[in-house]
Amino acid sequence: MNRPAIIGSSALPVGRYQTPDDAEHHVVEHELLAKLVVDAIASAGVDKSDVSSIICAQPRSYTRQKYFSTFMANYLRLQCEGIVMETFGNGLTAALAFDKALDEILLGRAKVVLALAINMETSTPSSEHMKDSLRTTGDVDFHAPSGFTPISWYAMDAMRYMHEYNVPRTALASVAVKNRRHASLNPLAQYRDPITLEDVLKQRTIVEPLGLYEVPPRGDGACVVVIASEDVAKSLKKPYSVVRGRGFFHEGAHQINEVPNSMIDFVAAQRASATAYANAGVTVADIDFAEIYAPCTIVEVLASEAIGLTTRGRGAFSAEEGVTTLGGAIPISTSGGLTSRGHPPYATPLYNAYEVNEQLCSMAGERQVADARLGLLMNELGNYNAALIHILEAMSP
Repeated sequence: MNRPAIIGSSALPVGRYQTPDDAEHHVVEHELLAKLVVDAIASAGVDKSDVSSIICAQPRSYTRQKYFSTFMANYLRLQCEGIVMETFGNGLTAALAFDKALDEILLGRAKVVLALAINMETSTPSSEHMKDSLRTTGDVDFHAPSGFTPISWYAMDAMRYMHEYNVPRTALASVAVKNRRHASLNPLAQYRDPITLEDVLKQRTIVEPLGLYEVPPRGDGACVVVIASEDVAKSLKKPYSVVRGRGFFHEGAHQINEVPNSMIDFVAAQRASATAYANAGVTVADIDFAEIYAPCTIVEVLASEAIGLTTRGRGAFSAEEGVTTLGGAIPISTSGGLTSRGHPPYATPLYNAYEVNEQLCSMAGERQVADARLGLLMNELGNYNAALIHILEAMSP
């Protein structure tokens, strides 16, 4: 089978780009994204005419332009015989764009595909943003009226985890310190100034026990990934990363489930990772690094344990002891993660794919994982009810 490969990419540094409605001059989303498409195609070494499909992550509801995928096809003057479409899946939104782009290659519909995403939200009032989030992540007739926010879910998970495994607050906070160290080496990161454990612990509480540096900042961003069939990748005579395995599992639950279940097992990630390892023909011991969709420190801990990268009950201690940092046994979130690299939600999974490819092609600079051969890309839907995992392999020309 002709495997899909990442051959090029481009991304905006995560930051503040959205302009308020009453601004004299507006930042236009499609112009930002179009420049990235041009840069990504150039980095891939292919021609615009080679692109047969466009898979776009559906933008935020407050993005001015609607039906964004076909609008981009028009703006870029890209005629496509594969598909032009948008995906939506809350935290998985851009991950689904990536996944569907892979399908276009696997089904033989296209030789070169664009997966692209833009997320603009920083000038949207917090009240509007929270209202939109509540209606997306919770039961609109039950959770939304009571104001039960995603960060409060994760905070409760953190409390349960700390109690269950006797984990001190300092160990959990160490994840934020580790990720900021990685972000300090990443030119795309929203926050790059190093922080100490004391810095994390003295920040104001957002939801007990999580403080300001342990939850995701609001940020704007855009990313484009160029995916091609492996024969195209080989013809370019340069390093690339090939998608070797995939796993997905959905528990059949929407965020918080009314059926009692574990707050800290992350069953979806356990099941998805088992499928991905088997599909790739590898074991967890073969993985060299991982990029994880983890909005809060606790999510990275529970995810790393669920997929077998760290021992059950030891995920936070692994960060504290340097196991999951650059130079450690299994580096996690080398981009800086969502807490420091930044989290423009509907684009975040493509930023994660960008990072995995940078590592596998030895283009990560100061944050390069030595001898990186197999990288794991993990994204989750929200409160652990679903997980999508890809395993990528470094390939030489």
